[in-house]
Amino acid sequence: MVKLATARECRAYSLGGGGAGSSARNRWEYINAGVYVFGAVLLAGGFLGQLLPWAGSSRPGLAVAALGLLCVLAANLHDLLAHVAGVDYRLGMAGVDYQLALVELAVPAVQSVGTVLTLVAVVFFEIQKERGYRHGLAKHGLNLLIAGPALWCLGSIHNICQVYERASGHVQLLQKSVQIPFLLGSTLFLIGGIINRHHSFKLLGRTWAWFGLIGSLLFLAGGVLNLLKVFKTQQMGGRGLEKLRGGAQERLSMEREGKVPLILEHGGRRGDPAMPPPPPGSYKDALVSSAS
Repeated sequence: MVKLATARECRAYSLGGGGAGSSARNRWEYINAGVYVFGAVLLAGGFLGQLLPWAGSSRPGLAVAALGLLCVLAANLHDLLAHVAGVDYRLGMAGVDYQLALVELAVPAVQSVGTVLTLVAVVFFEIQKERGYRHGLAKHGLNLLIAGPALWCLGSIHNICQVYERASGHVQLLQKSVQIPFLLGSTLFLIGGIINRHHSFKLLGRTWAWFGLIGSLLFLAGGVLNLLKVFKTQQMGGRGLEKLRGGAQERLSMEREGKVPLILEHGGRRGDPAMPPPPPGSYKDALVSSAS
């Protein structure tokens, strides 16, 4: 998950774009964080159901885990759509705003693809539990259990490498406390998928379920901390947050106000009104004429 809370002066965390009201943006951000926490709870419950000795068949656990992945996918897709809405769905702005392209769009997109791959793998195993073993589905499912978490790791590493130079230490601590559990959880899912692919005599071994359970609990911890971060940053009302200058958000705001951009191509300042020429016969005109 990647949020706008510590990155943008003009937050537009809703599907209504920059014109959405502050209360609507705050509500959508809370809903997004809550859906992710609920998905992590379902994911952990699904893996726990596969480990309990009295659970019997693992099919119910896989179904619950699939529902959890759907919630995680919904939260990540909303992250992506909300960030696109923040620039009025003008994807061409990514060419002049690397933060928008490499973090706010790329990270939730990669996380969403990884979630889809993991969800497809779980569906494959659910089909085999019902209809019997099929080598093709088993092979693809085991490979997807590695590919999906690998994309989770890639997005988490990319997201955690972002450092806000001018944000307050409190804000950055909140940000890192959310990012680190997601990175650790993704890594555990990846390790579990690799071990299950090469060292398991069953289609889904208990080792994979244990790694998945611990990884899900880390996702849950990250989701709860993210909910706390959303609350804290909204209470701060923008104080101590990073104010990115010259990005897509600022360009769009200045376009709406009918202003020119801040920084000229040749280093001059934009937005400063042009100085009118001095009237004929003025003192300034005489000084300019004598200097020339």
